[in-house]
Formats: sequence, C-alpha cells, structure tokens
Amino acid sequence: MTGAPPPAPLDELAAPGGPLERLVADGLRAAGTGGVWSVGDAGGARGRGRAGVLGRGPYGERPMGHDTVFDLASVTKIIALWPCAGALRQAGLLPLDRPLGDYWRPAAGRPVGSVTARQLLTHTAGLPLRTRFAELYGSDPAAIRAGVLTAPLHRPPGAAVEYTDRAAVLLGHLVESLAGAPLDELAARQTWRPLGMADTRYGPLGPRDADRTAPTEYERTVGGVLCGLVHDPSARLLGGVSGNAGAFSTARDLERFLTALLDPPAGAELPWGEPWITESLRVHTGGLAPARGLSWLCAAGTDPAEGTFVHYGFTGTGIWVSRRRGRWALLLTNKVHYGRDFQPLTDLRNAFRRAVFG
Repeated sequence: MTGAPPPAPLDELAAPGGPLERLVADGLRAAGTGGVWSVGDAGGARGRGRAGVLGRGPYGERPMGHDTVFDLASVTKIIALWPCAGALRQAGLLPLDRPLGDYWRPAAGRPVGSVTARQLLTHTAGLPLRTRFAELYGSDPAAIRAGVLTAPLHRPPGAAVEYTDRAAVLLGHLVESLAGAPLDELAARQTWRPLGMADTRYGPLGPRDADRTAPTEYERTVGGVLCGLVHDPSARLLGGVSGNAGAFSTARDLERFLTALLDPPAGAELPWGEPWITESLRVHTGGLAPARGLSWLCAAGTDPAEGTFVHYGFTGTGIWVSRRRGRWALLLTNKVHYGRDFQPLTDLRNAFRRAVFG
C-alpha cells in the first residue's frame, strides 16, 4: 500500500541463506512443488535460488534449475504477444483506440468490430469469459478463429475489467494479420533472438530439451503427462502457437527479458522498446478494478500508483516488474503437475512480492 516502507536492498534479500531463499523454500514446500526464482535490476540478476525436482515418477531425480524449461502458460501474453503488439503500435500500424472494424476487414460488421486494441490489451473488451473452443467450434484452427470473431459480446466494451483468454487469441490473430507473419516467427525475430533468449520458443519441444523440461498435467487425449507440449487446451487446438499461451522458456531467458524492461539494451534493435514499455506500465483502466496496464496487471496488494506490475501463468509461473523500484522478479513452478490447489502458491507469490517490492 502507499506509504509502506521500502523493501530491503536486493543483495541483502537474495543473499545465500537469506530472506528470499528461506521464504521461497518454505513456500514451495507448503505448495507441494519445486521451483526457481530470480530477482534483479537494470544491471541483471542480483540473486537466484531453486528448490525441489521437476516432478513425480521419472522426473523425481532431476533437480530444478535456471535452465529448466517451463510451460509459461499465460506469461506467453507478455513475452510473445505484448512485444509484437508494441512493435506494430510503434510502427503506426496498430491504433489503440480505433474500433477494429474500421481498419481490419475480418472484424468489420462483426461484434468484435466495435472493440479496440486497447480494450483487448486491458481485458475490457467485453468478450465472452470462457473459451470453450472445442465445444463451440470444433478442432479446426480456422473455425476457432472465425468463431472468436463472430461471437456476441458478453457486455459493452469498456464497461468492466474481465480477464479472458479470448482477448489474447483475438489480438494474436490481429497482430499476425497486420504484420503478415505467424506469431512465433514475430516473437523470435523481434524479441527472443535480439535479447539472446536462446531457450525460448513455442512448442512442441524437441528431444534435446526433454531432460530439463518441467512436466505439467496428465492429459487423457494424448495418453500421458504433458511435457514439452502446451498445457493450455485452447492453444493446443490452435496448433500450439497462440497469443494466450504456448511459449516455453527458462529463468535465465526471462532474466534477460525483464532486465530489458528496465534498461533496453543498446544495439538490440527492439522494435517495441520505448515508449511502448513506459506506455504499458501505467494504469489504462481508469477507475475500473482490478487496475491493469497494457497486458500487465497491477500487483494485488499494491497501490496502482506505485507501479508494480505482474503476470501469472496457470501452470504456476509468474513475473513482476517495477520501474519505480527499479527491480524485477520471477518465480517459476509447475504447480499444476501436483494438483490444482493454488492457495499455497498464491500465498507464496504474495509474500514474495511483498519481500521484493514492498
């Protein structure tokens, strides 16, 4: 909250055997999962830790590490979709406040034609809250995209903040259409390669990553535990490449990404750097709650004016950044592998955020 004392220096917090190491180890034990964490600033990582193993059964002999590959789930919205949207915005090709139907032919005359890109980025577009893609549209990606375009709105655009994967699926479709390339190619070219994120990619992952990939859940339709195949069913129906989910990454790669948000590297040629980063990391939802930036969520328990932003992934992943504090943090787990009681992980995330950002 406003007026809270500033957090301790990162070097003190993240020292071996220090407050963060103890907090995360205890929290992961309570949550019943392994994981890795990092904290840093504009100069890079200032501390790291890990605990536990990749999973149960055959995964139980492999320790978590900063080169462990995680299914990021909805953190894909940040490390893939958000930069690609920013590149289009800064090229003058993505107007944030014009109705989609005014400049994107597939949306013209459709319910989503009255929605804006800003509303998609802030989850205020009024789209249906659930995906239900297989039930409503079948398994053909083209039919799913058509269904998202033609679905009636859940409520008038701009009336409420309601998180829905449909917003990211639709925005991903729009970004691909305006840029003339698939989202995985755009993300690799505009973000992952320039930042040296060599382990970040959309799945399915190949054999070379098998021994260091954290498994997620058992999936009946594939007859086994998902490991290197996207957990999110909507992204899976869309071929594994979607705006809402599908990307895999490591803590070391995400450290590079988060550091760049505080100090975009010279010579990296990021087409989405400034002013997109500054524009996104401020509140765009007015008096609506919960307060959101562009793609980012104002961290629960903080005053939006303090500028601590977060994004979580359903599999158990999370990243935070605060330009005001000049620091970032990540906590990556595969909690869903062990069950869907997320309250202990939620408690850990909140305690971790308080320790790092206040």
